[in-house]
Amino acid sequence: MKTKQKKRQLSFVLCMALTVAVAFFTAGCNGKTGADAGTGNEAGAGAQAGAEGQGTSAEAGSANTTEEGRKDPDASGIQDGTERPEAKGAADAQTGADDAAAGADDEAPEVVGTGSTVFTLSVTAPDGSVTEFEVHTDQKTVGDALVELGLIEGEESEYGLFVKTVNGITADYDTDGVYWAFYVGEDYATESVSATDITDGGHYALQVE
Repeated sequence: MKTKQKKRQLSFVLCMALTVAVAFFTAGCNGKTGADAGTGNEAGAGAQAGAEGQGTSAEAGSANTTEEGRKDPDASGIQDGTERPEAKGAADAQTGADDAAAGADDEAPEVVGTGSTVFTLSVTAPDGSVTEFEVHTDQKTVGDALVELGLIEGEESEYGLFVKTVNGITADYDTDGVYWAFYVGEDYATESVSATDITDGGHYALQVE
């Protein structure tokens, strides 16, 4: 009888121990599952935050790129010192126009007369302006050629023609105190225009002094 009672007590103890063990095992499994779930949620939240952060950075980078892309390429070319092709063309055209204007100031001599002998004549007016003539003639003297073409007028004297008017400009020594001086080349002439023979290709000058 006592043996049966001891067996019952032992069976009860084993059953209780088994129950307690199952309870601890179940509690442990539930706790682990919750931890894993928590870890998964945190990882998921972290991944989502990272993705959002990357998206924000990408949007910021895109905005910067767009802003840079809006810069005027022509304006940047001017800022970095690069000259536009059209601007360079306009500058070249202006330079050409300036050169043409400068060339126009150097007027070619006025060609007068006909003949086989050619010489040049410079006429310097009282204001310093100079008029150049290219004279073509068959006359023998400078005076005869210029009188024939109506470029000079004057009075005959014992020294030859005394020139008073050249190219329509009169210089009267008795009235104005000036006269027309005659030069052969760069030298003051030793004879009057009417006594100076023409040298083909020579240069002569009359100027108010």
